[in-house]
Amino acid sequence: MHSILPILITLLAAFIASAAQYVLKRHIERFGKGMRGMLSVLMKRGILMGLGLYALSLAVYLLALRSAPLSVAYPVFATTFVFVALFSRFRLGEKIGVQRALGIGLVFAGILIVAITY
Repeated sequence: MHSILPILITLLAAFIASAAQYVLKRHIERFGKGMRGMLSVLMKRGILMGLGLYALSLAVYLLALRSAPLSVAYPVFATTFVFVALFSRFRLGEKIGVQRALGIGLVFAGILIVAITY
């Protein structure tokens, strides 16, 4: 039996990446449109924080890749879909309809199948 630690590390990386998405979404809506607006946004604290979270997520994910097969780690990293949906619902107030909830549930079920067969 393989260690559960690489799965947990991958889940942590996915959670951090999802937090990065949430931070970027919260801060990108405050800026103007077009190329000038997008370039000015790159130096804003909230955006830099989101990018930093992405970098941290990558570092944590690379730790997981050291000890887990890519065919396990990458599907488990897809929990970002689940985490982003939760952030969207509970932090951004976005609605999640029945069809979307079913889709997220199917993604989660697939991830569980991959993780338990490791």
